[in-house]
Amino acid sequence: MMHKKWIGGVLLLLFGMFTSVLGAFIGINIGTDVSDLPSETDTVALLKAHQISHVRLYNADTHMLKALSNSGIEVMVGVTNEEILGIGQSPSTAAAWINKNVAAYLPSTNITAIAVGSEVLTSIPHAAPVLVSAMNSLHKALVASNLNYQVKVSTPQSMDIIPKPFPPSTAGFNLSWGPTIYQILQFIKNTNSYYMLNAYPYYGYTEGNGIFPLDYALFRPLPSVKQIVDPNTLFHYTSMFDAMVDATYYSIEAFNFSGISIVVTESGWPWFGGSNEPDANTGNAQTYTNNLIQRVLNDSGPPSQPKLPINTYIYELFNEDERPGPVSGKNWGVLFTNGSSVYPLSLSTSNQITGNSSGVFCVAKADADPDKLQDGLNWACGQGQANCTPIQKGQRCYLPNTIANHASYAFNDYYQKMQSVGGTCDFDDTAMTTTVDPSYGSCKFTGSSNSSTIGGLTPAAIAPSSAVGGWSSNLQVSNLQYLIPATFLVLLLL
Repeated sequence: MMHKKWIGGVLLLLFGMFTSVLGAFIGINIGTDVSDLPSETDTVALLKAHQISHVRLYNADTHMLKALSNSGIEVMVGVTNEEILGIGQSPSTAAAWINKNVAAYLPSTNITAIAVGSEVLTSIPHAAPVLVSAMNSLHKALVASNLNYQVKVSTPQSMDIIPKPFPPSTAGFNLSWGPTIYQILQFIKNTNSYYMLNAYPYYGYTEGNGIFPLDYALFRPLPSVKQIVDPNTLFHYTSMFDAMVDATYYSIEAFNFSGISIVVTESGWPWFGGSNEPDANTGNAQTYTNNLIQRVLNDSGPPSQPKLPINTYIYELFNEDERPGPVSGKNWGVLFTNGSSVYPLSLSTSNQITGNSSGVFCVAKADADPDKLQDGLNWACGQGQANCTPIQKGQRCYLPNTIANHASYAFNDYYQKMQSVGGTCDFDDTAMTTTVDPSYGSCKFTGSSNSSTIGGLTPAAIAPSSAVGGWSSNLQVSNLQYLIPATFLVLLLL
């Protein structure tokens, strides 16, 4: 038994070494306040289909942890805010938590971090006095199980504990939390862990009273006369995201700590809001998320720490429609629960987004009627003569097995072949053009810079503005199925 545990520990350590060599990563949060949450197996299939290598869970759900077994995906599990008091007051409770929620799943489920609570200092301040005790007890339990080298412990905090984040060089933590923050930083330093930051330019912009332009929050380039510059360091900040991360680095430095890296545990943009939330829309959400992915994967840090990548978890996978609060709070997901994308993007870390790509692709609209999509799919694969072989079961673009995904592939294949002779991207108003390459994993869309375009077909029709039946595809929405390729782990380690 000890021999097996030792081998498992070595494998986890090697996996951690390989992933760190690969550079910065994009992960994703998975919330559970969802009315029609997919099964855990289906959720993991979606993660694999999008080549998501890191996930953060807000709890330690046994079904999800089992579903993630042997997936190779790195998992951050969460101690809920409700559990902190008990764990912080009792080392034996902490040890039991580790045995039940971490040790029981290693090494098959690749748990690499524990997030203790969520924004504890600002959301449940009464638990702050035992927060560091909880972290210490959990770490000691990991040490006792010889897991402390594989699993790091930290606690995510919001930007709200930094009262004046700009200019970053003068930022500092709220001194009313000073002793607790100092203990957190000391713990992180002593255990070789990292600072967990929830950074939301959406709130920085919407609550900023117009101080900063929207383009700055969305990673868009600013004209020379509107550059954002720290007057003390003369560092130029091209995004609010970078400024937030740097403000946190300077705040840590103000407590005389160095060598602590930051991981952004939450960042995103809502795609729909109430009448008083005009900036929560699909255009802004798509721009922010795609630009965030591109920013993180360039493997650099903020101006003050250019060599430290900003590993980031997108908030979030699905819309949490059961969350209380404003409309925008329910609409941060990048995928609908049927597996279709809310807006065009690639979550794959192997396919970096190029938002200004010269290529134009035709994809299904996020809010398209499923029946119309099916009609359009039938037309494209039949009368439209699109090459639909890749979306057949067992082929490279079959997963995710949704009408929206299959329709996007077929619509785009038709559009790429026919646009020169008048073919349109309409399909009864269910399709739209985008410059974001929708390719993912081994599924390359026609027109992608790394796809193999299959051409040579004579157009039988020009503009499918009203799609009709004629091709029986059997491509219906069903429970997601995923065949794990034997090369999956090999690809992760390359």
